[in-house]
Amino acid sequence: MTAIGQITELFARWIDAVVAFVVGILRRFSASNTVEVVEEADGAFTVQRAGQAPSGLPFERVRIAEGQVTGGHPDSVRKMLHGSRADVMLRPARFMFRPLELPQRAAEFIDGVVRAQIDRLTPWSAADAAFGWSAPVPAGTDRIAVTVAATARALVLPYVQALTALGAQSVAVSAVQPGPDTASAPIRVLEQSAGGTLDARRVRRILVAVLVVAALAAALSFAASAVVTANLGARQDELARRIAERRAAIRLGRERGDVATTPLRALERRKYEQSSTVIVLDVLSQILPDHTYVVELRVEGDKLRLSGLTRDAPGLIRLIEQSPLFSRATFFAPTTRSPNDPGERFHIEAHIEPMAAPRS
Repeated sequence: MTAIGQITELFARWIDAVVAFVVGILRRFSASNTVEVVEEADGAFTVQRAGQAPSGLPFERVRIAEGQVTGGHPDSVRKMLHGSRADVMLRPARFMFRPLELPQRAAEFIDGVVRAQIDRLTPWSAADAAFGWSAPVPAGTDRIAVTVAATARALVLPYVQALTALGAQSVAVSAVQPGPDTASAPIRVLEQSAGGTLDARRVRRILVAVLVVAALAAALSFAASAVVTANLGARQDELARRIAERRAAIRLGRERGDVATTPLRALERRKYEQSSTVIVLDVLSQILPDHTYVVELRVEGDKLRLSGLTRDAPGLIRLIEQSPLFSRATFFAPTTRSPNDPGERFHIEAHIEPMAAPRS
């Protein structure tokens, strides 16, 4: 078996397992209880709760003809069937039973095999027949055998319609196998809910459709992811190229010593051309005498302005001029003295000298 065949077989097994689980869940919750509707030899039906003997109470005897339930107590039957699951057991005489022998490996695909051969085993096509099969049993080396039960769908639909009309949530029709072995399990040939057929084939089709849609969505997602990744990669490459060009330009400017075209050198020149305010404050704190109080200080580019109180305003001009950081110190406003002031109010302006020139 090739790898593709093995994958296909595993996928089919997984689908069958999921379908069986889903159908089991739907059957479990489709109705709150189960009512058995068993056909007797005279064509009448015994209606009773599941698990009760025919002589137990309550039970009803009715007849089903032309899609209607007659006889017995209609209200009692309606009450039992309302919202319930009805299991209909029909007599073997209403069915055609055919043995079918298959390879053992076909046990996983009995549904498809029986559906493909139903028109050969019975007078009806798969669309016109209500059919089912028994559990497979060994029939020799690597062989299995099943019993196929089939009847016309038109024969069982009136029973389904009559029971759903009385309120049954779902109806399952089964055939009792003929013979002395009464312990053999009935063969289910049809199951239908109030909203439509509830069988493995329908669930399988829905599941396959969901998987196909999920696969298409995953493919579209991968395609979109690939496009977005390619776009982001192109933008990242463009950004890396620009960074490399900028670094190359900076490196070239350093090698040429071109201060005007090198951002780093321009920042370095600005650093030395404009003194730091912290340095200005440090120098002033060293040269100003203790009797001088600065009320206002402004540093605007290379210009310093001081306002405050001192005992000797002209002496401040001399002290500022002596500092190598300042030059051209002068009064930019008149010096005044008030009766309440402890000294003279001064307004001095000075030029801040640049620091040492940067190395070339």
